[in-house]
Amino acid sequence: MRVGIGYDVHRLAEGRDLIIGGVRIPHEKGLLGHSDADVLTHAIMDALLGAAALGDIGTHFPDTDDAFKGSDSLDLLRHVKAMLKERNFKIINIDGVIIAQEPKMKPHIPEMKRILCEVLGLDMDHLNIKATTEEGLGFTGSREGISSQVVVLIDRRY
Repeated sequence: MRVGIGYDVHRLAEGRDLIIGGVRIPHEKGLLGHSDADVLTHAIMDALLGAAALGDIGTHFPDTDDAFKGSDSLDLLRHVKAMLKERNFKIINIDGVIIAQEPKMKPHIPEMKRILCEVLGLDMDHLNIKATTEEGLGFTGSREGISSQVVVLIDRRY
């Protein structure tokens, strides 16, 4: 068994869609990034890559490469899943948290779970997503950005 941790953060900006966990969330600002800046999906990818000792998303999908500009993070997640499969890794479970003062994430979590489980080929009880605020503290509390932290457990298939 192997454990991985992932973290991602993006600044909120005008003129961008807010996409988290593959879900477009209505909001006056979106996350700024080279791709769609989906903090939850990016944290999941980093956690999976870390657990498999395959580096991080910056290594595989650098923000200096125009090939990834505007990328759908779910497509990148599919690529990470294929990398794990090539090495005979199976995802056991994923536990993630989204840190955002606003908008409220709870109404969108069931759809995030459905989409992410579909992409990863997981049963719904193998993925947990939570959301919290920072009570007005820090960059997420001041509504400057949104972050996500994820822990995963993977194992080799024999």
